[in-house]
Amino acid sequence: MDLRAIAMGLAFALMWSSAFTSARMIVAEAPPLLALAARFLFSGLIGVGIALAAGQSWRLTRPQWRATLIFGLCQNALYLGLNFTAMQWVGASVASIIASTMPLMVAFLGWAVFRDRVPPLGLAGLIAGVVGVGIIMGARLSGGVDPLGMALCFAGALALSIATLTVRGASGGGNVMMIVGLQMFVGAAILVVASALFEHWAVHWSPRLIGAFAYTVIIPGVLATWIWFKLVGRIGAVKAATFHFLNPFFGVAIAALVLGERLGMLDLVGVAVITAGILAVQLSKQR
Repeated sequence: MDLRAIAMGLAFALMWSSAFTSARMIVAEAPPLLALAARFLFSGLIGVGIALAAGQSWRLTRPQWRATLIFGLCQNALYLGLNFTAMQWVGASVASIIASTMPLMVAFLGWAVFRDRVPPLGLAGLIAGVVGVGIIMGARLSGGVDPLGMALCFAGALALSIATLTVRGASGGGNVMMIVGLQMFVGAAILVVASALFEHWAVHWSPRLIGAFAYTVIIPGVLATWIWFKLVGRIGAVKAATFHFLNPFFGVAIAALVLGERLGMLDLVGVAVITAGILAVQLSKQR
């Protein structure tokens, strides 16, 4: 892994982790699915516009189209849709911690579906991840955190794990920014229908909502997604997923700095155990 890939991974982890805090701001004043659909619409328009200006084509390969549709469904509609909905009841720090289990899920699905070999160090990492999640869930549930919100976050992480395993087909063949824009449209189309069916469209406009929405559209929406596609294409999905082990620390730090959220000692212990598990899984896959 070269220095450029490391810089890309760090930038992605920081941008991705900050999305939990901005999302928490948004769902406090707007219906989560409607806000997310609008975010994807604007992000898609920006992404496709940049792609067309750069001379990229709508003509994607069959694997690219398949991965674009699956990624749009799993990451945008399911992962982010479930997380936005869950953050009506759970804090940004909790959502970011749960989302950080995604590399563990990727490793488990790789073993269960693709029969990837899991070395002893990787197995120890998976066990550590389960233990860390148990510590956090026990502490949070005893502290009164809504179990439905936590369940939605875990379901979203599982959807993102599936998206990560399929994005490998989208990173080859060029047209990366076009793919970024198109998969945003997939998410917008699905979520606007879901919002119309299940939400009451009432928005409380404020400078905080507008600022958080604009930030989410541009930084986590377009820039972080583009970096992720390029990173996976450069070093592969497994190595790229290594950078998700930074999400618990970045997510907790940003939520504490911006929103004033606090964590207990058991939460910090759980974060440390999950991080160690993720790192062990990823190191076990390095040659």
